[in-house]
Amino acid sequence: MARRSWLWSYLALGVTWGCSFLFIKDALGFLAPFGVAFLRCALGAATLLAVSLARRVRLPREPAVWGHLWVVGLTLNVVPGVLFALAETHVTSVIAGIVNGLTPLTTLFFIVAVFRDEPVHAHQMAGLGIGLVGVLVVLGVWRGLGGNPWWAVLALVGAVVLYGFSFPYTRRHLLGRGLSPVSMATTQLLLATVTLAPLFVVHGFNGRAASPHALVGVVALGTLGSGLAYVWNFSVQRAAGSAVASTVTYLTPVVAVVAGVVVLGEPLAWYEPVGGALVLLGAAVGQGRLARYTLRS
Repeated sequence: MARRSWLWSYLALGVTWGCSFLFIKDALGFLAPFGVAFLRCALGAATLLAVSLARRVRLPREPAVWGHLWVVGLTLNVVPGVLFALAETHVTSVIAGIVNGLTPLTTLFFIVAVFRDEPVHAHQMAGLGIGLVGVLVVLGVWRGLGGNPWWAVLALVGAVVLYGFSFPYTRRHLLGRGLSPVSMATTQLLLATVTLAPLFVVHGFNGRAASPHALVGVVALGTLGSGLAYVWNFSVQRAAGSAVASTVTYLTPVVAVVAGVVVLGEPLAWYEPVGGALVLLGAAVGQGRLARYTLRS
């Protein structure tokens, strides 16, 4: 019964994060990129505040913790939230979802090359190389980035690089303090919301009317993708361990591709899923998952 419980949370997490790129595309129907980033943080913060009140979870009190959580909010919510929305004004949600699959590899890069929390291994370098080739294939580099604007591609890559920085930063500066994960996530989103508020006031809307479909997209993006998803992620980590929880990154690009093609009717070139498979292979190699599977066999 316990296994079935965390499995439902795992699937909900993978589907929600995989559909986030579809939700962003919907929200851009009436919001500017700043508006998408702000409302997803604000709705996520409101959702987690409700969870915190229901569970009687207190927010952190130490100023240093708030400072570190602000950095995490910048690199995990504020800047990537704007960059993904900005890129999706000119690229498909399919491409955005596949490039997001690079997150385990950018995380690995920062762990071994910047934070130096572990020595560099051959399989890690191989994984980074395979992942890089995969991204080039996704973009159809032989076709001049497949018609995608160079700045939109840089925005996607920049967002994923910041994701990669945020995870080892969190582990080094926050995870050893014994804080509640829900408390940290709530504070992080509150700080991100406050940071984005002036930008939302200046340019939050794009001048188009909000359709019911677009409203549903932004509400789902905030309450599910930036709110309840954190709760599901923590519940999977507690019940099944962080190794199992991290494998959700292999599910989200697949969901993103299916959602973009089936729901939005976006085109899918042959090289995009091929490149996506290479990205996922690179992540698996870099994390040593294939070696562990071989040893078990």
